[in-house]
Amino acid sequence: MEGTMKAVAKIAPGPGFDLITAPIPKIGRREVLIKVKAAAICGTDVHIYEWDDWSRKRITPPLIFGHEFCGDIVEVGEGVNSVKLGQFVSVETHITCGHCYYCRQGMGHVCETMKIIGVDRDGCFAEYVAVPETACWPWEIEVPVEIAAIQDPYGNAVHTALSADLVGADVLITGMGPIGLAAIPVAKLSGARRVFVTDVSEYRLNLAKKLGADYAINPKNDDPVPFIKDLTQGRGADVLLEVSGNPSAIKQGFAALRKAGTASLLGIPSKPVEFDIANDIIFKSIVVKGINGRRIWDTWFKGQALLAKGVDLSKLITHKMPLEEIEKGLELMIAGECGKVILYP
Repeated sequence: MEGTMKAVAKIAPGPGFDLITAPIPKIGRREVLIKVKAAAICGTDVHIYEWDDWSRKRITPPLIFGHEFCGDIVEVGEGVNSVKLGQFVSVETHITCGHCYYCRQGMGHVCETMKIIGVDRDGCFAEYVAVPETACWPWEIEVPVEIAAIQDPYGNAVHTALSADLVGADVLITGMGPIGLAAIPVAKLSGARRVFVTDVSEYRLNLAKKLGADYAINPKNDDPVPFIKDLTQGRGADVLLEVSGNPSAIKQGFAALRKAGTASLLGIPSKPVEFDIANDIIFKSIVVKGINGRRIWDTWFKGQALLAKGVDLSKLITHKMPLEEIEKGLELMIAGECGKVILYP
């Protein structure tokens, strides 16, 4: 397809971004061109916008960023056979090689040479984006474009939550960013008895209640450890889903977890965390699982099934705006005054 498009790009190193006019991407063999219907802002985009240490080490400008999106296939390249022109798809943003040890073992989410859309190659804060056909997820159910656009954080929530046995469990979720928020209805529909959540943002704790949390605790006001133990006959939670990456939240989470409980860790601390392994893991016989992204495509099938069975993410969508107002959305993210922000190119 010939022509130009509007896009949000990091043109040079440094804070901020540029709203640019760029050529519509050319597609190669086994690639498709997607016209973006909706995109969402992620914490990774905030890092790129602020140009923090991670961004300086990882991002090579010029780059169109953004990686959470859905859209219609408007052009197909040579050799494409798994999707077709006009199909509505979401996109798995992790592009795997398909032939390394991990890919061949069905663990593409830890592929040795993975490339990420909007990080290692041009992304979706644009009118069009080119992706491999193997990254496309054609929907088998009807979903609003806003929900189809947030399958990246939703998939992380599904992978984290379903890594533990939730049936009849008291579940503690630490960190009410979009992933933690999405994990609430997943845990509830998957059989959790009660869901406790913690965060220091009253805005996000209120969102958590709307999404089904039974107890929302602000550690600045109340210590969640005795609160949870008082309601669990002194034992503690059965399952910890740690999605904050905050050292205090991690330590509180393990302290509130019962003996022989399961801790699934997705949150990424900004620096190493000092931790009492003997008392908080070994002597308590805790099962600890590291969660990286989502399993491709196992988590997608499970996530779609959960949506079909009633997982409602609509309250997670708090703001909608045109692509040109992306800075407003990024600032809302920084302030913690939003759930998911949806952009319409």
